[in-house]
Amino acid sequence: MFAKKLSMSLQVQIQEAWSNRELLKDSKYTDAVKAVIEEVDKGRLRVASPTDNGWVVNEWVKQAILLYFGVQQMQTWTLPPFEFYDKMLLKSNYKELGVRAVPHAVARYGAYIAKNVVLMPSYVNIGAFVDEGSMVDTWATVGSCAQIGKGVHLSGGVGIGGVLEPLQASPVIIEDGCFIGSRCIVVEGVVVEKEAVLGANVVLTQSTKIIDVSGSEPIEYKGRVPARSVVIPGSYTKKFNAGEYQVSCALIIGQRKASTDLKTSLNDALREFNVSA
Repeated sequence: MFAKKLSMSLQVQIQEAWSNRELLKDSKYTDAVKAVIEEVDKGRLRVASPTDNGWVVNEWVKQAILLYFGVQQMQTWTLPPFEFYDKMLLKSNYKELGVRAVPHAVARYGAYIAKNVVLMPSYVNIGAFVDEGSMVDTWATVGSCAQIGKGVHLSGGVGIGGVLEPLQASPVIIEDGCFIGSRCIVVEGVVVEKEAVLGANVVLTQSTKIIDVSGSEPIEYKGRVPARSVVIPGSYTKKFNAGEYQVSCALIIGQRKASTDLKTSLNDALREFNVSA
């Protein structure tokens, strides 16, 4: 009950400061901004939360993150021969958090990293949420406010888009148990539902056609990959003034098997459908 009242109080102050930036001259409001970032950092507040009716975006938390950029002062960090000059602190105390962070993994303060997460040399931005047992593999990036579920594998070079501006945009959501293959790009608030598999080089935006070709007739989606889908890159022919050209899309070619565990199911998907990972 106390936590709920605290959250409601912070929400009111953030929304007031968002409407009137002059209020940030008052320490009451800057303290509220910093308190929200601390709550997000510890996973007690989220930019987006799962509910029985789908995901709900907490716009005021995104507002707090943007306000935080305004109240933080620039400072210099040195780790000879490297030097950095920025407003944002980095996460620390990985041992206490139960997180494995391999050099040169970087996560900003204000990103929640749950226990048993593995961070290979990678980057996790402020506002992101990475749940238990997930791996952010080499040179993968988790953009601002992105939501990564439990037991997710983001393979090498994956780009999960961030979304602080425009403020109304929803964050990218990768639900529990997903496998995102090498060099995939997922941006613009696309939702990849539970236990889906994206083969290497799949690119998903809000305008990308996601076509289920596993049945007798194609079924088209946009902005959402259905649960347990196995997806590969594809293309379709589109007519332009200058002629007909191939446009990228994503093809759902099958489903993970419910009869096997996740690792076996993933291997089966890659082998049966000849999907690169």
